Amino acid sequence: MEALFIFIAKSGGLIAIFYFAYYFLLRKETFFNSNRWFLLAGLFTSVILPLIVYTKVIWIDPVALPSNLDYSVTYIPQNTAEKTFEINWNLIYLFVYIIGFLTFIIKFAIDFYSLNTVLKGKKVEQQADFKFIDVNENIAPFSYFDYIVYNSSMYTASELENILEHEKVHSDQKHTIDVLISRLFCILFWFNPIIWLYKKVILQNLEFIADNEAAKKISDKKAYQYTLLKITTHETCVAITNHFYQSLIKKRIVMLNKNQSKKRNYWKYYAVIPALVVFVLLFQIETIAQERTKAEKEIAAQEKKSVDVYKIKKSTTDQELEDIREKLKSNHNVDIVISEVKRNSDNELTSIKVDIEKGTGKDQTIQIEGDEPIKSCGIVIVTDKKGAKKINIVTNDDQFQISATNQENEDIANINLNSTPPTPPTPPSIPTFPNGPMPQAPPVDMSKMPKPPVPPKNHNDKVAMKNFEKEMVEFEKKMEAFEPDMSAYEKQVEEIMEKRTAIFDKEMEKYDIAMEKFDADMEKYTQYVEQKYGKDMKQYEIHMKEYEKNMKQFEKDMRQYEKKMEKESKRS
Repeated sequence: MEALFIFIAKSGGLIAIFYFAYYFLLRKETFFNSNRWFLLAGLFTSVILPLIVYTKVIWIDPVALPSNLDYSVTYIPQNTAEKTFEINWNLIYLFVYIIGFLTFIIKFAIDFYSLNTVLKGKKVEQQADFKFIDVNENIAPFSYFDYIVYNSSMYTASELENILEHEKVHSDQKHTIDVLISRLFCILFWFNPIIWLYKKVILQNLEFIADNEAAKKISDKKAYQYTLLKITTHETCVAITNHFYQSLIKKRIVMLNKNQSKKRNYWKYYAVIPALVVFVLLFQIETIAQERTKAEKEIAAQEKKSVDVYKIKKSTTDQELEDIREKLKSNHNVDIVISEVKRNSDNELTSIKVDIEKGTGKDQTIQIEGDEPIKSCGIVIVTDKKGAKKINIVTNDDQFQISATNQENEDIANINLNSTPPTPPTPPSIPTFPNGPMPQAPPVDMSKMPKPPVPPKNHNDKVAMKNFEKEMVEFEKKMEAFEPDMSAYEKQVEEIMEKRTAIFDKEMEKYDIAMEKFDADMEKYTQYVEQKYGKDMKQYEIHMKEYEKNMKQFEKDMRQYEKKMEKESKRS
């Protein structure tokens, strides 16, 4: 309901903008056709623009809550106020609107019926694209789409010619559509007084158009004006049509004799644009604040720069070294010179020197000498958002002798070239309830089992009830003979189950601790993999598939455990 009222308010405001722009800037100009499209554009803009909302998202970092907050829930009793009768004004407004809407819809239907009555059964004379109907009724001439209706007996030949030229313009330019559209908006927004003024200027401008075009084809402009004055004596008009008669004849005559407006006055049409821009900025931009998650913050940080690592290991071949050199040249326009390469009998690198040249002169140098195979090292190139590059050498071997003259590389993060991603933690196995042999139940000879007495049908029969009570006492005595064996068996079962339950409870305590550790390890692992590889990397997908496999096995074990517990509960 609130959204509907807001839409109506916005639409009414836009209609007012276009109306006052026309009234104060355009109504005295002779740009009649341009005014027509301006006024129609105002109607459609008032309906469409309020429906277009631009969403602006503002990212904010989440605010951490203090750890010392007390989250305990306190119940505060409230006094329940007695219900009082309240008027729902929204429903009343809606009810009033519907009544007015239906009233104008009925009026619209009556007007159509009246028009159909005038046209029905009349002789139609087709000439070119127009259909002429000569009627006997005393009504003002009018046009409705390609129909032109008039009473020829009321006018002279010259007057009739002027009238028909006027109505042909209405029919040829489809002015009936403008009339129907303005009428429809008056039905929808009947409560808005400006819409009725808007409809009036639309109809008035259509008459200006028809007068202007008809006057171009008529040699005697004064005779045309006298015809306008004569038509004013006819007070009967058909609604929802373009009728020749208009009450504002004086304005029409003034516009006929007015000089054409200068083209430089077209700027007035653009005067409405700043008002529309202000309307959009004030009412059609919805600002939404969203918290940026940790992952989104990391992605945003990664988007600012890209990092390329070219790794050299003890097993790197001469061809791979050449490939690294070529990639650095093609991808980053960085020249390196690799020299003093030595290998052992296993073809492993034991000595290497890499000179990094950027522009002119040597920028950085890495040199490794020794008899043992080298450990991993690498060349790191960081490209920021603007395309600027920073070069550094990263190593995890204390043997390396590195000399770097480029001071811009101090902000390069440490990259552990030897580190491998951890494997996903494996969930602990669920303990099983201890199994073992159970004592056999003592044999019971069912043939010797006493039968319980049957109670009498009539409980008011005192004699029968006494006999039944005696029989019950004897039955209980006979049943006591079977109890020692059954009691001993039940005691044995309870002792065994208590011991097994105690063992199982200890195992479950260990399992709960292991599960807590597993959850913590899994959270660390997930954070590590997302930060290291990102969610779209293959390595991340491989680890996640392995984790899903482990979790499926975990769920399978849980189902088996539940089945075993059900069996044990039934046995006990």
